[in-house]
Amino acid sequence: MRILVVGKGGRESAIVWKLAQSSLNPTLYTAPGNPFTGRYGTNVPIKDSDIDALIDFALREGIDVIFPGGETPIALGIADEAERRGIPVLAPKRAAAKLESSKIWAKSFAKRYRVPTADFEVFTEDEFEDAVEYVKAQKFPIVIKADGLAGGKGVVVARSVGEAINTLDQFINRGKFGEASKRVVIERFLVGEEVSVFAISDGHRWKVFAYARDYKRLNDGDTGPNTGGMGSISPVALDEETRRLIEENVVRRTFEGLAREGLPYKGILYFGLMLTENGPFVLEYNVRLGDPETQAIMPLLNYDFGELVVSAAGGRLKGEIIREPEGYSCCVVLASKGYPERPITGFPIEGLEEAERVADAIFLAGVREENGRLITAGGRVLSVVGVADSLQKAREKAYEAVSRIHFEGMHYRKDIGL
Repeated sequence: MRILVVGKGGRESAIVWKLAQSSLNPTLYTAPGNPFTGRYGTNVPIKDSDIDALIDFALREGIDVIFPGGETPIALGIADEAERRGIPVLAPKRAAAKLESSKIWAKSFAKRYRVPTADFEVFTEDEFEDAVEYVKAQKFPIVIKADGLAGGKGVVVARSVGEAINTLDQFINRGKFGEASKRVVIERFLVGEEVSVFAISDGHRWKVFAYARDYKRLNDGDTGPNTGGMGSISPVALDEETRRLIEENVVRRTFEGLAREGLPYKGILYFGLMLTENGPFVLEYNVRLGDPETQAIMPLLNYDFGELVVSAAGGRLKGEIIREPEGYSCCVVLASKGYPERPITGFPIEGLEEAERVADAIFLAGVREENGRLITAGGRVLSVVGVADSLQKAREKAYEAVSRIHFEGMHYRKDIGL
């Protein structure tokens, strides 16, 4: 069994780590990978955006399953091309991937199929003045979202008219995220508790397999700009009725709606939800595992994740192997100074060996190897995970390990799991 994981972040490190434990005993390749994924298989120097090269490699090496970690290769159509060439892939085709690559399409889809979501309006690059007039008439805070992919940074919670207008100017007029922000969604701010829900589907059947919570803001107390994620915990305590509402009103309606649209969904679908007094509402869809939620989820899985992945990619989901997780996990992300806008990198990372004696897992992300030393090379550098029989103990474990790591400009939140 040969599996190609596509990506190079902490999420892909956690995926490879878990796949390496499978009874399938897979030969693992990661493109492009990082120093951590290289411990469990072969890193392949191909960018996640080079679909032709990835497919050519898969054909040449006899890859049995392609597992894209992030959104870029999925949005670029890796599933379409892989299927055309006869390679099983755990990812949706490009048309279904619009759930993530276009916020406008996703919101309209949710509305069509009665998936609860916040009230919203859409504005294009020719409607800047209309958007300004619209926000002037709203109650604050409001949420402004770039339509396209923006690396998890295209959402702003505006708390005043001035902040809203400035955000619209940055997105629409100045093209902060290029074409991705030339069109925007403005939606009502929802109050409640956020939760991330993960389901896996083989194109016909689906199964929820994990609940988590991520911490998107840069600083303690949910302050500062949005990031790709500064930490996560899993599972999240939910009563049976809340789970039922999530699965029936959100997950089922989404998968059935996709089927009705002629877009049968194969892959992992991430539902970013707000649990309000009126039930669960969809904040966003992501067509892949979350980062850093994956780092919190993988150490808790008490079944063969490799078997689950291969069965879903092959169109025969073995959902019956999924079991409730045992224990709790807390994942703390260590980031470079200047993240998310302009991370300052190139510094040696100290103390990892000592930290590994405490942590249950340390997943590398923005890291390169130079003369046998690990050097910071990205905004989010690594994820430290503690696992225990209570969230408090898992949290203590994670932060004890964090205290042993150092690199210049190291930044992390101190309130993950509180």
